[in-house]
Amino acid sequence: MSGTKSGGHADDPFQEGGGSLLRQPKAVWATAGASVVAFMGIGLVDPILPSIARGLHASNSQVSLLFTSYFLITAFAMLVTGFVSSRIGGRKTLLAGLALVVAFAALSGMSGSVGELVGFRAGWGLGNALFVSTSLAVIVGAAAGGSAAAILLYESALGLGMACGPLLGAILGDLKWRYPFFGTAVLMAIGFVAITAFLKEQPRPARKTSLLDPLRALGHGGLASAAVAAFFYNYAFFTVLAFTPFVLDMSPYSSGGVFFAWGVLLAVFSVLVAPRLQHRFGSLKVLGGSLLLLAADLLVLGYGDHTTAVVCTVLSGAFIGLNNTVFTELALGVSDAPRPVASAGYNFVRWFAAAAAPFLAPKIEEWTDLHIPFVVAAAAAVAGAGIVAVRRRALTIEAAEPAPRHAAQDGVSAFAN
Repeated sequence: MSGTKSGGHADDPFQEGGGSLLRQPKAVWATAGASVVAFMGIGLVDPILPSIARGLHASNSQVSLLFTSYFLITAFAMLVTGFVSSRIGGRKTLLAGLALVVAFAALSGMSGSVGELVGFRAGWGLGNALFVSTSLAVIVGAAAGGSAAAILLYESALGLGMACGPLLGAILGDLKWRYPFFGTAVLMAIGFVAITAFLKEQPRPARKTSLLDPLRALGHGGLASAAVAAFFYNYAFFTVLAFTPFVLDMSPYSSGGVFFAWGVLLAVFSVLVAPRLQHRFGSLKVLGGSLLLLAADLLVLGYGDHTTAVVCTVLSGAFIGLNNTVFTELALGVSDAPRPVASAGYNFVRWFAAAAAPFLAPKIEEWTDLHIPFVVAAAAAVAGAGIVAVRRRALTIEAAEPAPRHAAQDGVSAFAN
């Protein structure tokens, strides 16, 4: 790739160098299956947020801290995961992450207060960060044949998890709000056993990552610009994910259905649509346009009636899918830092917005009215588009091959990292 054009994906990711999407070792399937559950955990609580608030006699802003604690820990964990995995290896890092998720998901289900639940979600976030930041590199390293099919499998796991998380939360949460947490613990325990049985330890990186490497990487103007623009975008993104369930005020089943459709659009536009639009229009045009469309969608969501809010919530998944893919490509290709290091620095910045939005949006509603949180989120998306436009030259990708699927070989993903 040069300039702002996307390098595109392999012509046939299902067949590359003798590898295929379905003909993969058991280790790949075990890790991919656990990845689905890991991504499910992000949106699992969406449809049951109102139920949790009622069950624990908590306010909306208190319950939204479930996202804040989760992603605040995730942000700081970005500085740690590379340090850990480069020293103990990918397999042990995966197992450590899974063990933490199992323990803290189970403890979340036993919480007696919203404070306990928020604290346990923080521990869950650490475990998920260790697992997710390592799983793609492990899948690619263990894959048979070429890498494109394995990466497509991982991206499919990401989309499936994001779509099915709210659905599982709705099905189990309709019985009792505690059950989705216990269900996640059981599924992740199965993943732990599968990875223990089928995944062998892979070679460790030749160079160990230091805790400060991701911060040093942010000294590059292009990477810093991508990170700051993504910070504003993530604020808009997580206003949708964490605040909209309170606005829709639907039953767990109905809310789960809405966010299932949202997750399907996110997956389709991230994996299938974004590369084609990038190839035709260029990455920065796609990103700027998608951010502005997301801002418009948020304004209509905030001021429309209930049906309009449902439609706009689902539609936002398309713009979020586009943004996730293009932002990650920029972060990976815009600087000369090793891709895992660049990804860690970039994500360290952007996940702070994912922690801030779930807490601030309900507070803004309390201080003003229901519409203003979406106005603020739309303004954040516009700010992200403005940074992309102003810093266009710094964000121009000079590397020859940082297309999303190939970039992912270094252990990063369009959403999760």
